[in-house]
Amino acid sequence: MDVLIENFGFRALWTPELVIGLLFVLVLYFLFVTKWRHRIKDAAPVSVKQKVYFVLALLALYIGWGSPLYVAGHIMISFHMTQMVFAYFIATPLLLLGIPSWFFQALIDRFRTPFTERVFRVIWSPIVALFLFNGLFSFYHVPFMFDTLMQSVVLHSFYEYLLLFASALMWWHMIAPLPSSFALSDLRRVGYIFANGILITPACALIIFAPTTLYQTYTDPTIWATVMAYCLPAGAEVPMGLFSGPDSFAVLETRMDQQLAGVLMKIMQEVAYGFTIGYVFKQWLKKEKQQDGALTISDIPTAKT
Repeated sequence: MDVLIENFGFRALWTPELVIGLLFVLVLYFLFVTKWRHRIKDAAPVSVKQKVYFVLALLALYIGWGSPLYVAGHIMISFHMTQMVFAYFIATPLLLLGIPSWFFQALIDRFRTPFTERVFRVIWSPIVALFLFNGLFSFYHVPFMFDTLMQSVVLHSFYEYLLLFASALMWWHMIAPLPSSFALSDLRRVGYIFANGILITPACALIIFAPTTLYQTYTDPTIWATVMAYCLPAGAEVPMGLFSGPDSFAVLETRMDQQLAGVLMKIMQEVAYGFTIGYVFKQWLKKEKQQDGALTISDIPTAKT
């Protein structure tokens, strides 16, 4: 961390513009769930737990898209993969858990038209969501695609938003924050989670078992310098000593760092999906109890005399 502080300024390390944007979203959230809640049909008080989920979601998104990890992720791919875990496997489900169901329903009612219903009937399909996120995630880690995106701020930012949208679609069907025409049964939700775990495995395996280093972003000094320049003010000199030499920030050999990145992604994805399976089972048991009901005095037939 000291090495990064010595070579990069406050803006590069802490991404204040992202902090401002996320704080703006947080203020809007609390206005909607408190002061403006009465304007929304069937709005109910939001629990403290949901508010905490939303705050944690924005914090996870900040860690994934900003913070010192943003700079570190340009030097070591294991840090970059950690960013992706925070953004798409922690922040997204917490966002869905933190936003009240009546807000989702209000958005759907507000934009519901025959055209949007046809469009969302396709986009919101569990199958589309399943292959869209895992396909985009896998395509992102194809070496040519990865190096191309890392060398373009505009393309990389666009792809990040696209991945966030796709991850929201995927997590929607696992968490089920609002009943919909594409709602999966509890058993199918568990199968859906396992399917996501299977589809993401090839990308992780590619990174873990590749016989050589895959990404020029971390091996070619010219490309690395181009990528790192986006973390610095215009005209600032790129600290090439961080790439190699005694002052290098990388503490692992490049291929070992690459393997660690793949292992981290697979393990953290399994942990996230494991918690989600537990969440689904908890909802399932709660639903079964509500359907069965508890035996009360009124349920016991009176004896005839």
